Amino acid sequence: QVQLVESGGGLVQAGGSLRLSCAASGRTLRTYNMGWFRQAPGKEREFVAAIHRDGISTYYADSVKGRFTISRDNARVYLQMSSLKAEDTAVYYCAGAVGWIAAQADDYVYWGQGTQVTVSS
Repeated sequence: QVQLVESGGGLVQAGGSLRLSCAASGRTLRTYNMGWFRQAPGKEREFVAAIHRDGISTYYADSVKGRFTISRDNARVYLQMSSLKAEDTAVYYCAGAVGWIAAQADDYVYWGQGTQVTVSS
């Protein structure tokens, strides 16, 4: 069993930056492909970015490509968010998957509780 915990969310002005972090307890993250999803009020959860267990292959939603960067080390997964927009406001979730490319929520077996990101315009 893997428990994922996100951190780094908060309130930021449009155009600003935030870095989210996801840590695991119970088992190492190294054996999993990892992803970030987000869910805005009244909307479905949507894919944001994913990174392969090799730490090299990445995949992004078109809406964040060029603004967000996913990365990882042995212990954590990160989401660097830049040029933030009001429409990026959502609860952001970290998740772990076995398969690749994992861009659907159903691909993921472990989920964190989420961290709120609010972008003021």
